Amino acid sequence: MNIALIAHDAKKELMVQFCIAYCGILSRHNICATGTTGKLVAEATGLEITRFLSGDQGGDQQIASRIGCDEIDMVLFFRDPLTAKPNEPNDMNILRLCDVHNIPIATNIATGEVLIHGLERGDLDWRLYVR
Repeated sequence: MNIALIAHDAKKELMVQFCIAYCGILSRHNICATGTTGKLVAEATGLEITRFLSGDQGGDQQIASRIGCDEIDMVLFFRDPLTAKPNEPNDMNILRLCDVHNIPIATNIATGEVLIHGLERGDLDWRLYVR
């Protein structure tokens, strides 16, 4: 499976801790991430991560284009809903594209837990047949 990681600044440490906890599961999949998030997760976990630009430099748009081309199977996008973001339209674009292309997306740690356990059980294997 191809998994994308994105985290707002206030949620980057949470993403790192999440990926440390589930490193064993994530290591069996292809991981890509926006620049800073990918760097922090790779340093903390040793996971091989394809890094795009930082989110504010267009990394979120690079991931969005992969979602649009059905090259991403799951998105972990830990959002900070309490702080206004200048690139909020890009966030909404990712959510919309995931809905259009039936890509499972977690926007917080609670849904992240559900998706990662579903991934481990094989609940998302249907994505392999969609592509």
